[in-house]
Amino acid sequence: MMSERFVGKPVRRKEDKRLITGKSTYLDDLKLPGMLYAAILRSPYAHARIKSIDTSKAMIPGVVAIYTGKELNRLCDPLVVESQYKNSKVPDRYPLAEDEVNFVGEPVAIVVAEDRYIARDAVENIHVEYEPLPYVLDPEKALESDAPRVHEQFSDNVCLSWKKTYGDVEQAFREADEIVKVKLRIQRLAPAAMEPRGVAASYDSGAKLLTVWSSTQFPHKLRTWIATSLRMPENRIRVIAPEVGGGFGSKLNQYPEEVAIPLISMLLRRPVKWSEERSENLRATTHGRGVIAYVEAAVKRDGKVLGLKARLIADFGAYNYVYTQDNVMLSARMLPGCYAIRNLELDVVGVFTNKMATDAYRGAGRPEASYIIERVMDRVARRLGIDPAEIRRRNFIRVEEFPYTTATQFTYDTGNYEAALNKALEIAEYHKLREEQERLRREGRYLGIGISSYIEVCNFAYQSAQVRIEPTGKVLIFTSTSPHGQGEETSFAQLAADVLGISIDDVEVIHGDTMAIPYGWGTAGSWTLTSGGNAIVSACKKIREKMLKIAARMLEARAEDLEMADGKIFVKDSPDKSVSFSEVVSMAYDPDNLPPEMELGLAETSFYRPDLTFPFGTHVAVVEVNPDTGVVEVKKLVMVDDCGRVVNPLLVEGQIHGGAIQALGQALYEEVVYSEDGALITATFSDYLIPSAMEAPRMITDRTETPAPNPLGTKGVGEAATVGLTQAIVNAVEDALAPFGVEIEDTPLKPSYIWELVHRRKQ
Repeated sequence: MMSERFVGKPVRRKEDKRLITGKSTYLDDLKLPGMLYAAILRSPYAHARIKSIDTSKAMIPGVVAIYTGKELNRLCDPLVVESQYKNSKVPDRYPLAEDEVNFVGEPVAIVVAEDRYIARDAVENIHVEYEPLPYVLDPEKALESDAPRVHEQFSDNVCLSWKKTYGDVEQAFREADEIVKVKLRIQRLAPAAMEPRGVAASYDSGAKLLTVWSSTQFPHKLRTWIATSLRMPENRIRVIAPEVGGGFGSKLNQYPEEVAIPLISMLLRRPVKWSEERSENLRATTHGRGVIAYVEAAVKRDGKVLGLKARLIADFGAYNYVYTQDNVMLSARMLPGCYAIRNLELDVVGVFTNKMATDAYRGAGRPEASYIIERVMDRVARRLGIDPAEIRRRNFIRVEEFPYTTATQFTYDTGNYEAALNKALEIAEYHKLREEQERLRREGRYLGIGISSYIEVCNFAYQSAQVRIEPTGKVLIFTSTSPHGQGEETSFAQLAADVLGISIDDVEVIHGDTMAIPYGWGTAGSWTLTSGGNAIVSACKKIREKMLKIAARMLEARAEDLEMADGKIFVKDSPDKSVSFSEVVSMAYDPDNLPPEMELGLAETSFYRPDLTFPFGTHVAVVEVNPDTGVVEVKKLVMVDDCGRVVNPLLVEGQIHGGAIQALGQALYEEVVYSEDGALITATFSDYLIPSAMEAPRMITDRTETPAPNPLGTKGVGEAATVGLTQAIVNAVEDALAPFGVEIEDTPLKPSYIWELVHRRKQ
């Protein structure tokens, strides 16, 4: 039983002081005695054969070693690809390109020097003779029979092909009054974390222990992947994730550098560090999204959606990374969204192109699904002349139907979609907005209101926790999930403090070190609090039970009659009859006085295997569009989310705001763009436009609360706004331009694109 003095309260983050005063240690802050520094030569070609590599002029003073694929690749196995669907094509990928490069930015050689500047200078002196090869950048063109092949070993560029029909789709389309067809292109995005990637490694040959520091979201998984690629016992590898300045999914992978740098450290018997520059990050860290969707909706005149046919073409880039294939498959399965759509025909194609690979980016498949279905629902509403809010109501899964199993075999745990919609519309003053829209149109101004009712799926992975109470009464939590900015050092302390009846100041949270912590899945998928938190609570409850038994002996009472709160253990009906928390802890470590049948110490380990949870909500965007310039002004965003039970409202609001800015970027600003010759145009933040505080609009947040059926009742919130908001903004822009008959296919909505759409219709 928890006293809940902290859970549910807006507790300020414990970790903020060190983070905002510059006292944290990030990967690039790491300095070890004798450390060497690595720099990487990367391909300038989208596709080329490597004819020769001349490193002689690069052996300048201070350079210790230069490695190419011929030296390194034979010493390791390929990078790990865990996500491999039936009959998919997975080319082997080694740390360095050896015979052929397949995208601009692919690593070709590594220079190791006494300092990073010498290493960078030396890279410029390596001469590589390339023979350019035909390349393909457009995923639809890559599907054509005469398209250049990204990998010569395969007969075509189709990496993954999957088709599935649920229900009676043909019957649904026969019964339809209207068939609404929609084409949508979801652009490639760069996760662009505050801190680029980095890897350092040090090999202790005496202990035969390899220590790897990485800016990773998945310390334990990375240890497994490194062990696999380097053919090493996993118990001889230690992975440490220091402070991680954001990841958004891009740091849950195994990258070539995470094999090459440890391998080089072992070869040279010295610590080696590589830190990614921003231009490298934009070229050679996985991108997100990159999906083209062709959708047909079979609808009745009353707005009921009978069925969907969807073809999703995913741009995988040149290689499979660990979970590349999962994202589009998850998009397909989540396509029904909040709606009771039982008939679906899904056709998924993952395509190789000569670009950097795609993989998880905040939301990882769910934003794409939500974007597609919510854009389709708006098109249906417009075709039928039904209000967009009403079209959603008529198709929602009803409250009494939960738990609800979708056609694609996800079981939604709990939900009340109409409650979230109604609350969002009320806060936005939706009916007044519609009246204002009509008034402004008469004045030649174009206001748009966009709605998105989204659902996502979270908690794919188990977590572990070990909780120890030291003899002084201070609590240590070792958690396998490894937060990188979400604030779980605070929320985990809140949970433990309430279970144990102590102050959060008495709790320290340790994460990111595989040598200290039981195995678990790091952080991703909005699972940190639910999976990690439930493991912590379980371990704390085991300790609590033992402490109550010890206190019962001390108080000559029954354990079931005791309570823990405010640093004391007391009899419920007689609070004055008590012992202090620290007295009980001391007894637990006292071999002379602890009863012999009780084990000494206070330490417990728990693993928590979650069921999937399904957060949801409704977002409303209000924009004004200038058709003469194409400029979109976001006037207001209203976001009502339901992430189940809330442990810390401040953390929830922070996650919503952060995700909303990334969704805003997807809607209006951000896009990874390659030139016709395969070079990356958006190679710096001068060209890849991420929104700043100046672009942040007015945001109003609120919640409904539908607890999930797990001990904490939590669902997940880290990806909510990126799943729910982008399409609300795009729907709002299309709504604003309805008088011009504009239909938006692409994002981002740059002024030039909007201007072109408007003036094309005018002509």
